[in-house]
Amino acid sequence: MTSAFGPIDLSRNRDREQLTNGHQDNYIGHRAKIGVVVPSTNTSVEYDCQRILPRGVTWHTTRFYIEHTDLSDDKNFLRFLELLRETIGASIQSLMTCKPDHVMMGMSAETFWGGIEGNDGFVDRIHEQVGHETGLTTGANAVIAALNALGVDGDGGKNLGIITPYQPIGDQNVRLFFEDSGYNVKNLVGLRCENTTDAIALVPEHQVADLVRQVDGDNIDAIVQVGTNLSTSGIFPTIEKWLGKPALPINVATAWHALRSCGVNDRYDNFGRLFEEH
Repeated sequence: MTSAFGPIDLSRNRDREQLTNGHQDNYIGHRAKIGVVVPSTNTSVEYDCQRILPRGVTWHTTRFYIEHTDLSDDKNFLRFLELLRETIGASIQSLMTCKPDHVMMGMSAETFWGGIEGNDGFVDRIHEQVGHETGLTTGANAVIAALNALGVDGDGGKNLGIITPYQPIGDQNVRLFFEDSGYNVKNLVGLRCENTTDAIALVPEHQVADLVRQVDGDNIDAIVQVGTNLSTSGIFPTIEKWLGKPALPINVATAWHALRSCGVNDRYDNFGRLFEEH
């Protein structure tokens, strides 16, 4: 079987179409087991995944330790990434013992770092750990695939408004990635959140709405929110209808990409156009 994201190996762990006495088996994860890698301080990715539960799909989370939670300036942001790279490997090793069909990275800053070249290098490093036969979703790749599905492709020189929780150095790398991908980043607002925990996760919805107003404009083709600990999956579907243009939360994009990569094409209302139409 193949999907838009490549071949799907249905036999690697079990037969997802297995029947008993003519009826489809309904055992745990019979359609897909998706491993989710999140920072230990993240409280939003699991919340968003738990709201999207197709029949026969299971999410399996592993957490990597975040020792340095201070993000108050560029120096501390870089220190956070440096220590992240040291601890993520052990969490992936633990995750792979449950034999997931696909791995989804529930963190985004590192996937944008260094533009397209940096993301490609990140993908290669993770594939070395999960195995090249295991499908992989990163925040950066998922957002590009989602934008393409929504008709906002980089080849067309589309204009983006972007919201991040990052410090300026993080915003620079987000901008670099999308510009490398062919987009015009017209407006980008970084919240400059001071830590990896409540400073990001507890940003109120009215502030998110204000940020959307700041990055939107008549020349903006889509709004993108990055930073996986900032959940906008509740408010962005309404904002999308209000604006009449795609408004894409990164957690929705990654969950959608992981599911579609496993051949799970279930659609959902109230998660925005991405899950309603694609």
